[in-house]
Amino acid sequence: MSDNEANKWLSKIQQDKKGKLKIYIGMSAGVGKSYRMLQEAHNLLRNNKNVKIGYIETHGRKETEALVEGLPIIPRRQAFYKGKQLDELDVQAILLLQPDVVVIDELAHTNIPGSKNEKRWQDVLDILEAGVDVISAVNIQHIESINEDVKAITGVEVTERVPDKLLQMADEVVNIDLTADELITRLKEGKIYDHTKVQQALSNFFQSEKILQLRELALKEVAGQVERKVDHEVTGKENGWRHERFVACISTNHDIARRILRKTARLASYYNSQWFALYVQTPKESPDKVSLAAQRHLINNFKNATELGAEVIQVKHRNVAQAIMEVVEEKKITTVCIGKPHLNLFQVILRTNVFNQLLKTLSKNDVDLIILS
Repeated sequence: MSDNEANKWLSKIQQDKKGKLKIYIGMSAGVGKSYRMLQEAHNLLRNNKNVKIGYIETHGRKETEALVEGLPIIPRRQAFYKGKQLDELDVQAILLLQPDVVVIDELAHTNIPGSKNEKRWQDVLDILEAGVDVISAVNIQHIESINEDVKAITGVEVTERVPDKLLQMADEVVNIDLTADELITRLKEGKIYDHTKVQQALSNFFQSEKILQLRELALKEVAGQVERKVDHEVTGKENGWRHERFVACISTNHDIARRILRKTARLASYYNSQWFALYVQTPKESPDKVSLAAQRHLINNFKNATELGAEVIQVKHRNVAQAIMEVVEEKKITTVCIGKPHLNLFQVILRTNVFNQLLKTLSKNDVDLIILS
């Protein structure tokens, strides 16, 4: 066996040692994600698998609480924060016990300050690295790159979010689907929230048109994940196709940069592609000339890009178009994503040399340009 073959084999062995991740996804609370995870845990237990409940949130639902009975539970880690005793997932206990499978609910949860990781999904990554399989769950509104879509539908910005890369690395993503009528019936029967909260829920989140739109998002997300898995593992579609590579070009404008990153992440996710976030710092954007708030927003966007699965590139250059083209060449980029110019497009093409130069150079190099709203 050659050194190259030996290295490939070693790499495969190491990859196989990682835990497998299964994620149940739903359009909202109450569709039955926790219930389904507990059903699966019982099934694994019957088949002599060493399965443990790491964290389950029943929300006081009787059907879900009944299913917890008979399952081995790892006690939660108790911690004090602002004078209150709170329960958290005990990652260290899971790593010490090394079960075959652990059930961990509320994937988007934010850990209390002082925890090893800021987010529970990061705890899950640590557990997977240790070779333990994880079954988890998340609502569609917590997926990072569709946060703007969810806000447009519900009028609420969800602050606890999960990066798209987690869904992409999952071995299985399962949609728990109900019709809007079924979900509203469950709500009215008190199977989702306490009866005192039902009317408020019906007036806000649990409206038929909102549920339908969120349901569509969830169905599309899971369908996309399945399609990419088939392309990659079954048909080998990437062979013979131009391998897509995206770059999102961002500036110090926080809101525009955030939207560009999310939309580019969605495109990269669709094509199962590598992508980059590029910030070109011109002389007029040196730290001494840019506000502290703008610098802080830029750092937050770099962090956001990394969580969405991008590699962040920062360069200092006088010529933005030239800097973009150098990155395009170096990283073999196929598609450049930029924000909509502040001037109308006709004025930009006539008056803005940077944009004009970029268009010409991209055209020559067979690189696509996407202008995102």
